[in-house]
Amino acid sequence: MHSVFFAAAAISVVIGFGIVAALGGNALSFLTKIQLGSLVSEGWFPRRGQFDMLTVFAGSMMVTAIAMTVAAPLGLGAAIYLSEYAGRRSRRRLKPVVEILASVPSVVMGFFALQVINPGFVQSVLGATSTFTVMAAGVGVGILTIPLVASVAEDAMHSVPGALREAAYGIGARRRTVTMKVVFPAAVSGIFAALILGISRAIGETMVVALAAGGTGGSLRSFNPLQPGQTMTTAISSLAIGSDQVRGADQAFNSLYFIGLNLFVITLLLNVASERLVRRLRRHHR
Repeated sequence: MHSVFFAAAAISVVIGFGIVAALGGNALSFLTKIQLGSLVSEGWFPRRGQFDMLTVFAGSMMVTAIAMTVAAPLGLGAAIYLSEYAGRRSRRRLKPVVEILASVPSVVMGFFALQVINPGFVQSVLGATSTFTVMAAGVGVGILTIPLVASVAEDAMHSVPGALREAAYGIGARRRTVTMKVVFPAAVSGIFAALILGISRAIGETMVVALAAGGTGGSLRSFNPLQPGQTMTTAISSLAIGSDQVRGADQAFNSLYFIGLNLFVITLLLNVASERLVRRLRRHHR
């Protein structure tokens, strides 16, 4: 059994290295066959030989920032209520309801963002004029991220020993004080992990952004969330759908590997940094 489990773990590692090698090799081939100046152009139009990385990077960061602006307060608020304010019966009933949002297919949320969030909120409240906006995509991704943040943060807060709460109540602290001054700091490492997972989820979301942000064929560089935009994930999906090769510029297909490598590096650095910070927070609050 030891050999079987070791083989399973080794296969996973080999597959991981294989993915990185495939991405790195094709990305290097892409960089050696293009003019590096095409990486800084007016926008992301790979079929025309324009591979502006700032366009897709800025789009991904805007969507992630908007999504976490929605998911962080709502998810943490739901976690605080479920852990500290709801009774046992209410918690058993409400937590599955919150988590049910995670089962909503992303294509359904993308259509909801396009048909409801954009005209009902982005256009009517924020004054956007475009049918497709980064803002609508970010709000849709944020709604999908709420149950992930809420579930992980609630588990972290619920695991705080009850003796800490009882000691605080014993000296006359109110429930709000106990929640924010005792429970929240004690569970800060788990809460931070929940936020990091939410960020990773938002960066990797594809279908919602592909439907609601409007950057299917390409996109001009823009830092305005009320305009259409392109992200790293949708740049890959929109260019590769329907074929293993892409018409247009010679290196259009290999550009997908370059974006994939950048996306892998970003998520890897994010996970490594978050793990170190979580360990430091645990030592600080131990």
